[in-house]
Amino acid sequence: MNTLKIAGVALILAGALGLGYGSFSYTKGTEQAKIGPIELTLEDRETVVVPIWAGVAAILAGALLLFVPKNS
Repeated sequence: MNTLKIAGVALILAGALGLGYGSFSYTKGTEQAKIGPIELTLEDRETVVVPIWAGVAAILAGALLLFVPKNS
């Protein structure tokens, strides 16, 4: 498989996951204060919403990459 085919499959999988889950969350730790050996850190939970159009666009772009003819 060449690079375009692998990228196409990866885009299709990413688009399908984006449509299936719709959003994902991650924890971001920030250091608020450091006084000597004592540190105060806060963990913020961030949520990223994946738009439907982005998932569909990724699937379509991946499908197009799968059908690009090989030039060599």
